[in-house]
Amino acid sequence: MVRRLRPVGLDFVGTAPVRLVFTREMSAPPEAVFRAMAEDVPGWSEWFTGVTYARPVGDGTRREVRLKGGTRFLETIVAAEPSTVYAYRVDETNAPGVGALLEEWRLAPAGTGTRVRWSWAADGSAVLRFALRLARPGLQRAFRDSVVALDRRLSVG
Repeated sequence: MVRRLRPVGLDFVGTAPVRLVFTREMSAPPEAVFRAMAEDVPGWSEWFTGVTYARPVGDGTRREVRLKGGTRFLETIVAAEPSTVYAYRVDETNAPGVGALLEEWRLAPAGTGTRVRWSWAADGSAVLRFALRLARPGLQRAFRDSVVALDRRLSVG
């Protein structure tokens, strides 16, 4: 069953009932990190833990993403500022209990590399909010492993 979520803007990162924020540095420069996120959407399945499929939809302002376990998202890009920020909200999903979801990737120079901050903002049922708080260590591990994999991928290419 497809669920339509409440459309939210970038400000949701600061107001969502559940906000999870993770930060890590990588050696690749912000320009390369941004290109990998915003311009190589299918490449997400090669470096982001849990993503099995990703593709741009329509004119590229939307994305379709599938995760291990069968969760699906149809997303809208809400911010794409080169080398600085890439953010998207989920418009439709088959995940239960979700009311609104937005992810924001902030990039900042860190020496010759990049400081990456991933903010995960969500709202939904009380059960979902509780589950997301419990999932924090797993999301943190997925973020760490994904940033390491992206850094490795960018150093090769």
